[in-house]
Amino acid sequence: MLPSENRLRRREDFATAVRRGRRAGRPHLVVHLSRGTPRDRTVAHRDPHVSAGEAPPPRAGFVVSKAVGNAVVRNRVQRRLRHLIRDRLSRLPAGSLVVVRALPGAGAASHDQLARDLDAALERLLGGVRP
Repeated sequence: MLPSENRLRRREDFATAVRRGRRAGRPHLVVHLSRGTPRDRTVAHRDPHVSAGEAPPPRAGFVVSKAVGNAVVRNRVQRRLRHLIRDRLSRLPAGSLVVVRALPGAGAASHDQLARDLDAALERLLGGVRP
């Protein structure tokens, strides 16, 4: 399970990550990353998990459409992606927003294939630099 403070829930946050962030596409998924600005790090968001002056944690959200498969397949893909991103949160800069969009082939992809695609996309977006 992804910790509560690391979940994207608001439509505006998804839109920010997709519109303002960088994008990296792989065969089974597309990752959008919007790094937090210095202003975002000093101003407390409407997020109850962030106090004033504290850097907000990185947050992640998932988009798994009906093109991926039926409800069982979509939920399985989303659980896999949630598990994979949880282990990679420490690589993300504070205040960053990540949206992982599953492509139609993700339903038939193995856990290892999704992990490789996610790692490659994050590596490209982060530029090989670890925070």
